[in-house]
This record gives sequence, C-alpha cells and structure tokens, in this order.
Amino acid sequence: MIPMLTKSFPALATVAGYLIVRAAGDGVDVATGNADPLIAVGDSMGADAGSMLDATLSGIAEVRAGGTFSFGDLLTADAEGRAIKAEPVAGILVRTIGVAHADADEGDIAPVHVSPGAIG
Repeated sequence: MIPMLTKSFPALATVAGYLIVRAAGDGVDVATGNADPLIAVGDSMGADAGSMLDATLSGIAEVRAGGTFSFGDLLTADAEGRAIKAEPVAGILVRTIGVAHADADEGDIAPVHVSPGAIG
C-alpha cells in the first residue's frame, strides 16, 4: 500500500494528465517553470478549464518527463509543466515537486515521490 494525499482543485486552465501544477488564484494551472509555486501533480485524466482537477499533494504519483532524469533526482517543472531535473540557479529559489523514483527520458510517464520543496 502506498498512502497518498490527493485533493481536488478548480482548474483555471486546461491541464493535461500527468503534469505538475502551480497554485494560482483560487485554483491551479499548469506550471510554467522552476520558480512557480509548485504544489502537486495532476492525475492521469487532467481537467478542462473550469472543472475540478484531482492532484497528488504528497505520496507517489506519475508525472510526464520533459527531459532525461535519474532515480533519486530532485524534479522541477519545465515551461510545459513536465518534470525535469532540478538544478540550482544563482540568485533564484528553484521550486521542486519531489524525487524521481525511476529513470526517465522525455515523454515518459515516471513515478515521483511528491514532496514540494525548494533549492537555492
């Protein structure tokens, strides 16, 4: 058994399945980069704008890879809400969504331990 915390949020824009979402106003939308307030990973179904999105706030979820990463890497979001390896950037607080639980290449769906944080 893998316990996780899932919550439904209003989708302020269309969110495709398996993408990282950010806090936005009274709901969520697709993350657009590593400085966004990353809070969860959307489920496989995604959501249309104005409907509810089920998203994992904590636990094991599946995420779409935006590049190559390895089991154990910290992950952040690219401009399309896909997971990429988090790298420190001078002068920027890089937000992370969690830790990769498998190796992945761009376009793969991979497990991630969702545990939002930041590196800087």
